[in-house]
Amino acid sequence: MIMTKFATFAAALGLTASSALAGGYVAPVVDVEPVVVEEEPASSNAGLVVPALLLLGVVAAVASDDDDS
Repeated sequence: MIMTKFATFAAALGLTASSALAGGYVAPVVDVEPVVVEEEPASSNAGLVVPALLLLGVVAAVASDDDDS
C-alpha cells in the first residue's frame, strides 16, 4: 500500500518535472535597431564668397592703377 502511493507520487512528480524542462534553454533574441545619423551636407557659403572675390578684384585693380601723367 505504501509502495503504491510512493510509486504514484514519484510518477506524478516525474511527469511534471519533465514537462517543465521540455525544449531546453533558448537564448532570448534581442532586436537591435540601427542608429541613423543625419548629417547636414557641407556647404561653402557661395553667397558671400563671390562678392568677396569681386571686391578683392576691384581693390586690386584700383591699387595697381598707374597714373603716369
